[in-house]
Amino acid sequence: MLRKLTVIGVAIVCTLSMSLGASAAESKPQPQASTITWPEKQALPQFSKIKHLDVADIYDAPGDIKIMMATLQGLVNRAEPRIYLLENKEEGKFTWLNDLDVTYKVRDDYWQIVRTYKKEINGMVIYDPKVPDSVNVATTLAGLKGSVVVSPELAEKLKAAPYDLKVVEDLQGKFKNRLDAYTWQYDNLWSQTTHKMLVGLSPETSIRLPENQGDLFTVIAEDKTQERDGANRQIYELDLSASLGKSDVYLRFDDAYTQDGWGSAVHQVTVKADGQTIATFIPGTPEEEAFLYDRQSSQVSTGDGGHRFADNGRYFIYKFTPPAGTKQLTASVDMWNQYKVSVGNVQPVSSEQKEPYGYLRDYAVANKAMVFWLDSNVPEEKELFQKILAGVKPGTPYLGWFSNDTDGEFSGVEITSNYGVYVLAADWFSNLTVFSGTKAQAFKDNSVKAPKLENKIYVTYTFSEGDNFQYNQHRMRILWDDPSRGDVPLNWTSSPLLYDGAPAMLNYYRQTATKNDLLIAGPSGAGYFYPNAWPAKSFADFLKQSNSYMEKTGMTIPYVLNRVNSENVPLSEAHAAAYMKEYKPAGLFLSWEDRHGVEIIDGKLPVSTIQGISTVEDGERILTEAKAKWDGKSPMFISLGLLAWSLTPSDIAELQAKLGSEYEAVRADQYFSLIRSANGLPAKP
Repeated sequence: MLRKLTVIGVAIVCTLSMSLGASAAESKPQPQASTITWPEKQALPQFSKIKHLDVADIYDAPGDIKIMMATLQGLVNRAEPRIYLLENKEEGKFTWLNDLDVTYKVRDDYWQIVRTYKKEINGMVIYDPKVPDSVNVATTLAGLKGSVVVSPELAEKLKAAPYDLKVVEDLQGKFKNRLDAYTWQYDNLWSQTTHKMLVGLSPETSIRLPENQGDLFTVIAEDKTQERDGANRQIYELDLSASLGKSDVYLRFDDAYTQDGWGSAVHQVTVKADGQTIATFIPGTPEEEAFLYDRQSSQVSTGDGGHRFADNGRYFIYKFTPPAGTKQLTASVDMWNQYKVSVGNVQPVSSEQKEPYGYLRDYAVANKAMVFWLDSNVPEEKELFQKILAGVKPGTPYLGWFSNDTDGEFSGVEITSNYGVYVLAADWFSNLTVFSGTKAQAFKDNSVKAPKLENKIYVTYTFSEGDNFQYNQHRMRILWDDPSRGDVPLNWTSSPLLYDGAPAMLNYYRQTATKNDLLIAGPSGAGYFYPNAWPAKSFADFLKQSNSYMEKTGMTIPYVLNRVNSENVPLSEAHAAAYMKEYKPAGLFLSWEDRHGVEIIDGKLPVSTIQGISTVEDGERILTEAKAKWDGKSPMFISLGLLAWSLTPSDIAELQAKLGSEYEAVRADQYFSLIRSANGLPAKP
């Protein structure tokens, strides 16, 4: 998260001969030539300058419309950014669009935009709704053939006037399953796509649920203590009889405390109707699938025999059908931590209803990238994933994400790192073909001199999620606009590759930063990777190449995540030496643990382990415990990681206000300057 000067996109279409008449020129679609450039050693491609934008609001549009518009956007914008899609309203639908400071026109009907640019569409690729992964193959084909991706239903509309589009590829019935689709894609399309980037996207996403679905359920058990270490694990006996009366009963497990990222965990469920067992299963087994009505992004861990957990507001629902006439329905549930259990007999809308989506597909189409979704925890899929990774050079970006969320992240980032590929979590990034057409402004140093070293407890606060490109676009903007930002020194992990991919966003954050805001490089530098997993022979070269982004963005302090076999590990001596030599950081942050501490590697590099917190209470408890162990005769240094999904600058202002004068909050640059001074190290590395 660098190469030879080239132009990417579809093969350049020859300019129409002057001898062609106007009617002949209008009769055949003529995709415009790509103007995308990708100089050597540049991490991401550069799109041409934005002049004017046609804007389509597709927030509430069906999934097949979203993917059609996103692939159209990719075709059109590779010649010149002209289409902008309103896909998200998290930070405000028009927030970033207005910050672009360009003229735009919001079209009342997105079909008007299709008609406007139909002459640049070379046809349609029809995906197979029965094989969701055909959506990704269709996206790859769209980039290669200058086409849009459509459902069978949309294809019928687009065949007719006034669109008159031809079908260039129909994938219906072509593939048996996911692996079949991606194997065909690798065998037939891989050689035609760019090898300068890879794109990993889920072929579909859960649709938004109606409001107040929780009203369908009655809470029957709930953790009241914010338990986190499993001390409350036991088999809970639950009476579901009150929900008898209709054919089905739904048992829902929620995250009781959505603000702290822990949630409920369930190991086994047994349901009895009038004393007779009608269901018994362990999560993650085939037996569970018969009863799992809605998994709503919950995760399964194979540890401890297997359990399903739901955190950060996720939930999961089981459906049971007791025999007619059942008088008593009970459930025995082996569960623990922050559980909230509800029961109901009215069928809820399942988030398992899924549909295609548009995010990032414009970028894949514009750059002729191959799009896939392979699980590195499934042997057959992992094998194909490795073949793809082996076909690109070290330092190649993988944009998107991985299946199976947390487990997929750990194994996915490790396997990409094994091949010298870094990750940009960008599967929910919108309009990247537009933002790549902006320019970064010159960096102005906003360093702040460290306070005089005293016998105090120095605390530095760091927001998480800097590895996440779309976080810069969505959640970080919300946090950044918090009215209390600037009250307390804060470190903001971010992607240095905004310099290429979204300079307008980088400009905004740098221009509006206060003296208490410091942007630092998210895991694990210019891109998300695990250093110890990266091939030693190319690691130093990659850091050397990517260091320019650290310097150009001012994000010279890296926050490093380092995992092997999904476990946090220390930096190896070789990798630590490479960081010292190529990045020359004043210090670096490491990991996300339930502890904090500082060590000096090789007597030269301060490394501060981050202890993660998700609530104000967490932070107050940790700092109070630290003070109890402090002798007051020398400075103490504590780095706290702030879970960006549950904490805000206002929360940290509240936390800091509760602390005494013996605590002093500082920015990361001040923090490491003080550590270097306390340990007799030179002020600069």
